[in-house]
Amino acid sequence: MTTPSSASLAPRDAAPPTVIVVHPRERRSKCSVEPLRGRDGFVFWQFPSRGPEPLEGYVRLGLGGPLLGPGDAHRGLLVLDGTWRLVAGMEADYEQLPVRSLPDLQTAYPRTSKLFADPPAGLATIEAVWAAYHLLGRPTDGLLDSYRWGELFASTNLPLLDASWLPSNRDG
Repeated sequence: MTTPSSASLAPRDAAPPTVIVVHPRERRSKCSVEPLRGRDGFVFWQFPSRGPEPLEGYVRLGLGGPLLGPGDAHRGLLVLDGTWRLVAGMEADYEQLPVRSLPDLQTAYPRTSKLFADPPAGLATIEAVWAAYHLLGRPTDGLLDSYRWGELFASTNLPLLDASWLPSNRDG
């Protein structure tokens, strides 16, 4: 499934690659961003190791920060990948990066954990990457193609993403 791309706000090559930091206990068979390995514009690091890419000018996708938006289009995006409990332990290694958040979106991923509750704003990593790319004006074509619930996620959340940039919904 190819989803509609948002209008480009900055040339794709103007932004550094998206760095996805994967926790070693994250199972590759369950990893929603695994299909992005080898795709142009994405770099994968295995936590706690870092790759050669400098993180100057990057923002970290997370909870509790200002909304990600067009003003961040030129910046690199760092995404932590793992369960919420694992990601919480990874955040300190990247605390120097400013945090940017997504608007309230609805995950399409069926959660089944009986041990731990996910945060209400919790998304599958691929959902968060797709939403971030949409908000940044970057091409989203093909990002959700291998994600079983991609079409449902996009159709449910595209109106929410588009509405998040109405003047009445923006910070400041």
